[in-house]
Amino acid sequence: MNLIKTFAIVITASLLASCSKDDYKLGSEIDPFIRFNFLVKTDNTPLEYPAVNGSLVPQSTYTNNSVKTLKIPVALTAQSLKNAVTANFSAVSSTGDNESFTVNPVNQLTFQGTKLTDTIAVSFDKRWSAKQSITLKLETVSDPEIHIGNRNTEYLNDTFKIELGTIATNYTFPVNQYVVKGEVGETIDFKVNFPNGFFPEEIEKVSIFKFQNGFEYSLTHDDYGDNRSSITYHLTLLEDIQNDDARYESKITLVNTTNYNATGNLTLTVVKPIKSPRDIQANPASKFTDPTNAFYLTYGEHWFNNNGNCTWQTFNALTFPVVVTKDNENAILYSDKGTANPNDDVYHDAFKIGFNVASGTNTVNSFGLKRWFSNESNSAAISPGFNITSALEFFPANGTSKTEGTVLVIPQDITIGSSATNTHVIAISGEGTYKEISTGLYEISFELKLTNEKLFGGTVSTQYRMYNNRTYPKPAALSISCPKEVTL
Repeated sequence: MNLIKTFAIVITASLLASCSKDDYKLGSEIDPFIRFNFLVKTDNTPLEYPAVNGSLVPQSTYTNNSVKTLKIPVALTAQSLKNAVTANFSAVSSTGDNESFTVNPVNQLTFQGTKLTDTIAVSFDKRWSAKQSITLKLETVSDPEIHIGNRNTEYLNDTFKIELGTIATNYTFPVNQYVVKGEVGETIDFKVNFPNGFFPEEIEKVSIFKFQNGFEYSLTHDDYGDNRSSITYHLTLLEDIQNDDARYESKITLVNTTNYNATGNLTLTVVKPIKSPRDIQANPASKFTDPTNAFYLTYGEHWFNNNGNCTWQTFNALTFPVVVTKDNENAILYSDKGTANPNDDVYHDAFKIGFNVASGTNTVNSFGLKRWFSNESNSAAISPGFNITSALEFFPANGTSKTEGTVLVIPQDITIGSSATNTHVIAISGEGTYKEISTGLYEISFELKLTNEKLFGGTVSTQYRMYNNRTYPKPAALSISCPKEVTL
């Protein structure tokens, strides 16, 4: 006999020795027994009944890190039942705290006919303390012929212990983009998934989103109910965004909170895409930049508070094209550098401009933002948000116009602070129009929105005018309110 055959015989003999001839009986001779039948998949998550997997072995303990309801199947091995059978069980916490969880049913299981599996559902009502466990024990069966536990002496499975481990709660977006038609009242429904569940009272107390809004909408959610795997939200458009020449985009981003970590898809983008294709030869960005002049300025005015009065106040900023690669859909050749080698060609985005310093570590006054704050730092290390390198995007009328169209403030987060330990993340967005108002003189007219709960209590906005020349007609006064300077 070779070594492999000898080993197989030893294993078989060992298995037979661990069970008596009465442990398992086949067919009609089976002795009925009841036991916990909790199965765990390879990813260490429970296999929920009625799913089956014959290769898995029932477990007697399980370390639970989720706050979702945990379902523990109890199986009765028998032929079909002529009469209903009940089994009583107990549930005991190691800490004596039986109020942090709920057991359903309370203490009794029922089996009847061909229904030979019932389930104990353990739901968690609050976060548990460390080193806590819950022990479930089968106590009695209404039919004395039914044995409690497996018919062997090694793995009875008459008790089941839930070890409550470190709670890991997180959330994610299952879908990362939705396209809207742009009609007022249009609604999209989206979910936030909680793979390990959540506590409603915790979610109610925190803000799990940050926003970059390119259009106005409202946001509501369904009642939490008993489902702790996801929350369904409803986004409803509050404005008409029907311009086919423009792209409208809002972003909702999950943020980390004390008890919940954002994982997987962090950002949901809601977009109304351009319907009219843009001709790069329209090249509106070139009307507001001069790459040959590192100190080229655009000039602007914004409607702002000045000693208690709303007035147009001036600003300017160094303005540059946005450099892109040749394969960018909006790329237009700026320079081949006088060579036949295409690898040194320089391309610009035909529809975007930005604001930045020519060199060094200081900042420019993009959108006149330095007037919005007091005690701000002008260092790019502390206030990088004053340099917005990709700030405005142009959409020519009908996709081809060289004199007018729509402009969007590219939605993004900018950081501005007074010191390294006092910085604020501000979401910016906005939209408007641009037009050649006289030969060679272009005006951009738009609204800029700034969002930050701590600084502004939400979203504030004001009107802007920008020009590609220092000489331009003074804008007419507006009959609207204006923002005030805030202290960082």
